[in-house]
Amino acid sequence: MVNTDNILKLFVKWGINLNIKKRFSSIKAKTLIYLIAFSVSILLVLWFCQIVFLKYSYQDYQIQNMNQLALSIQRSSFVNLNSTLEEVAYENEVCIEYYTDSGNVYYYNTMMNGCALGKNNQDILKTENAFMESNLTSDTYKIINKEYEVRAFLYGIKLDSGSVFLYSTLEDVGGANAVLKNQLIYLTFIAIIFACMIAYFLSKKITEPILDITKKAQKLGSSPTVKFPDYGVLEVNELAHVLSNAQTEMVKNDELRRDLMANVSHDLKTPLTMIKAYAEMVRDISYQDEKKRTEHCNIIMDEVDRLNVLVNDILTLSKMQANADEIHLETFDLVKEIQTIVKRYEIIKETENYHFVLDLPNKAMVSADQKKLNQVIYNLINNAINYTGPDKTVTVRVKKEKDSYLVEIIDTGKGIKKEEIDLIWDKYYKNDKNHQRNVVGTGLGLSIVKTILENHHFKYGVKSEKNKGTTFYFYVKKK
Repeated sequence: MVNTDNILKLFVKWGINLNIKKRFSSIKAKTLIYLIAFSVSILLVLWFCQIVFLKYSYQDYQIQNMNQLALSIQRSSFVNLNSTLEEVAYENEVCIEYYTDSGNVYYYNTMMNGCALGKNNQDILKTENAFMESNLTSDTYKIINKEYEVRAFLYGIKLDSGSVFLYSTLEDVGGANAVLKNQLIYLTFIAIIFACMIAYFLSKKITEPILDITKKAQKLGSSPTVKFPDYGVLEVNELAHVLSNAQTEMVKNDELRRDLMANVSHDLKTPLTMIKAYAEMVRDISYQDEKKRTEHCNIIMDEVDRLNVLVNDILTLSKMQANADEIHLETFDLVKEIQTIVKRYEIIKETENYHFVLDLPNKAMVSADQKKLNQVIYNLINNAINYTGPDKTVTVRVKKEKDSYLVEIIDTGKGIKKEEIDLIWDKYYKNDKNHQRNVVGTGLGLSIVKTILENHHFKYGVKSEKNKGTTFYFYVKKK
């Protein structure tokens, strides 16, 4: 039988382990660990240099000192040699033995503690004889003075007048090493405590702004009024600025989403209501009257077309923004395409007295996605028709530029406010001002235009003057 108590204990243990792991993976814990590790590493390097290299660095120092003394002796003249040797011996705590070529021996500072020169030390005499018989001009010998049980250096130099030997004991640094080691143990322990305290303070100081930003960022979705203060750190302030911008965009998108729902609900509800009403009329009243039935069916078909425009706009923009709609470049005559599109509006020219002005060259061969560019032109002409002035005039102009053609669609309406010009390209934006026709749409038309032109990398824009009209323009590459 399964022991449930053991299972619960196991889950609790796992929960504790997961909690510990989570805490150690936090930026605060990692910063603390890294700072402590850095401090301990510095102390270990200091320890190693003091304990291990002290002995070798002391020997190197003694050798370099001997070299400097030998150099000063070699530079001394024969007349001043004795005074130089005496000065070197007493000032640098070395004893010196000088063998002249005539067989005389002179000693300097042999009373120095531990000096083995002039005491018939056989090991030293053998070393000196070997040097004087060799072809070397200078050499260093490490010897052990058995009388005093100390290590020493014997440095030989050959001069024109004879040979000079400098003797210097190597003081035992083992005792100093032991003292330093004991001191470093206590110093290291104290330094680690201070390092941990400083590391904790620094990690807290460094991570507090980031933790504060994290907590506030978690509230962005639920609270649109989150504010980020000045943290006094450039990078953290930049992150706060980015999040503030993201918050602004979230609020803006939320407002646009509500506008979309309102627009779509209104624009879909009206034709649906009409379709239902006229369908019921056909079913109950006009089904026997051919003229009335045909009229009512035509109204139903018109409303279905309106619904189709709305749905197609939404689907088109969704496909484009998901990069599911690729651009297929073709070569075609732009003038011919514009003339074909304008012909579709013959019915409103006749029924609503709209006037189209075409200012076009004879031919304009361009390279673009023909179907999508036609959609751009169609949407811009539709927009101009909806918002043109009382004269109901829409102008379509094509100008020849150096490497491209400039296409302009111009209306004579009330224009666009300066503060709204940047908004008209946003999806779901819909101008609420009065217009000539009953505008049907979700406010996606200009956003579709923007997406298509940007996918083509075509330059585009809008110019507008109050009570004088608006000009939408874009450039198409020549072929």
